[in-house]
Amino acid sequence: MLTQFAIDYIVRPQHSTRVFTHFTDDPVEAEEFLMHLLAAGARIKAIRHHGAPLTGHAFDRMLKVAIDRIAAAMLRECLSIDVVAVKDRFGFAA
Repeated sequence: MLTQFAIDYIVRPQHSTRVFTHFTDDPVEAEEFLMHLLAAGARIKAIRHHGAPLTGHAFDRMLKVAIDRIAAAMLRECLSIDVVAVKDRFGFAA
């Protein structure tokens, strides 16, 4: 049986071309892993769901959710505000 999500990425794209793959069955864990990759500046090569690569809107949607979560966390930390204030002021759900 295939894992639900597989994320192909390059850790330090400036210095390496080696592609790693992270496997998970948990969609929340997949989002959190994408958050870490984005924050670290890793190159995301592909996201697969049940073995089929996500393309277009589905691929962009997963990245947008991860980016929104990063932005919301940064705003909460930097401005010392709560989740409700981040949602009201900036429109990011936490």
